[in-house]
Amino acid sequence: MTPVRPEFVPDPSQSREEMEALQRRVAEVARFEDDVDFDPAAVSLSTDATLTGERPLVAGVDQAFLDGRAISAIVCLRGGNVVERTHAVTELEIPYIPGLLSFREGGPILAAFEALEADPDLVVFDGSGHIHFRQAGLATHLGVVLDVPSVGVAKNLLCGRVDADVEGRPAGWRAPVLADDDVDAPDGTLLGYAYQSRQYDSNPVINPLYVSPGHRTSAETAVDVVERLCGGYKLPEPTRLADVHADECKTALE
Repeated sequence: MTPVRPEFVPDPSQSREEMEALQRRVAEVARFEDDVDFDPAAVSLSTDATLTGERPLVAGVDQAFLDGRAISAIVCLRGGNVVERTHAVTELEIPYIPGLLSFREGGPILAAFEALEADPDLVVFDGSGHIHFRQAGLATHLGVVLDVPSVGVAKNLLCGRVDADVEGRPAGWRAPVLADDDVDAPDGTLLGYAYQSRQYDSNPVINPLYVSPGHRTSAETAVDVVERLCGGYKLPEPTRLADVHADECKTALE
């Protein structure tokens, strides 16, 4: 896959002000509503041979890091079957800055997409989408660049508020994440959901995931597909397998 909107490709050489201005432009063109060529209800981890061909192709993206390099991995699933795995190893140009993750990791991830032969229907990123100070987290920024339906799944809440206590919630629980004063959006704007994917008796303090639309998906669809993609683990299977692949590639480089 190559960028459809190259004017939005994140440039780590820009100043912070330029980066934030670009994110606002990305947010203006991002669509936080469903605009997909597949039935979101068909997303699943089913391995039923009679259904596999009907399942949308879902790509998971995650990274590992080694000696100033990013190992960006993509794993594509159709149902529960892995269709393709690929990765790219690139130099990191800037440190991590909260809210500017796409400028650190976006280029490396796009390099991995360049190596990808498949054309996914949906991409699940390990990072925020609409839940972002300027409404343009990693999943939104790269979703717009590639013009692909995308979802962000973060382990921590970057901004916004959850109008509920998130601790100790049972599997399947969800609550809206709403914009607050830290977000460039009207107060109370729905940004995504806190979603408790799993809970374990052996470890009762499992934090929820923070799921938000990246591009061309709604908040409701984003959390629904993530729920269908969590196959017995906390993380959705596409990003979990991408994390495993990234770590395998990292080990091979050490």
